[in-house]
Amino acid sequence: MAYYFPAGTKYFYSNTLAAAKSLTIVTNASPAVATSVAHGYVDLDPLLFASGWQDASDTVFEADQLTVDTFALTGLNATDTNVYPSGSGLGTTRKISSWVEIPQILSASTSGGTIKYGTIDPLASRQATKQPIGFEAIGVDMKIGYDANNVTIQAMQSITRVFGKVALKLVLPGGGRVYGYGNLACSEFPEIGGKETPLQLSVGIGFDGRAISYGA
Repeated sequence: MAYYFPAGTKYFYSNTLAAAKSLTIVTNASPAVATSVAHGYVDLDPLLFASGWQDASDTVFEADQLTVDTFALTGLNATDTNVYPSGSGLGTTRKISSWVEIPQILSASTSGGTIKYGTIDPLASRQATKQPIGFEAIGVDMKIGYDANNVTIQAMQSITRVFGKVALKLVLPGGGRVYGYGNLACSEFPEIGGKETPLQLSVGIGFDGRAISYGA
């Protein structure tokens, strides 16, 4: 059992994705094993997975290199063929590199990810039932210090202007990692508060797929 606190967490983004590698097989295993001839991946490479499996597509998984032609998508349990139909997981992976630390973070919070419920209320029953049906969309919101000369902030604002997507990586105290992928938004106009509050910009990333966590 372990507990973690957010102090010391670092946030990185990347919009540097290698060319897509086609996957000829993706197994219904835990973890799922993908076949791609001469893939070139090594252990812990972060990969953006695009797949016919909607529940796992647009999600970042770390690779576990098995052979020159196969690798596991660590963290993807695809054994349930109702959710991951056999033979339908084919797609591509793209290696993510050149992570850039998001600078001057003053605060960070998450939204979404909470459980969505459906209600079943049969006419003959006086007791309705509540069943989980999925999760709310996930987003990360930050306040960063305003700095018009910071090249990383300038790059984030340029990505925002073209509705660009990025991978997000949180490196937690103790070495754990959390990944997501989606649209980046970084404001340009500074938020002005009290005299003792630094000028701030809003930064947000809304995830297209799942958030995947790995321990140290």
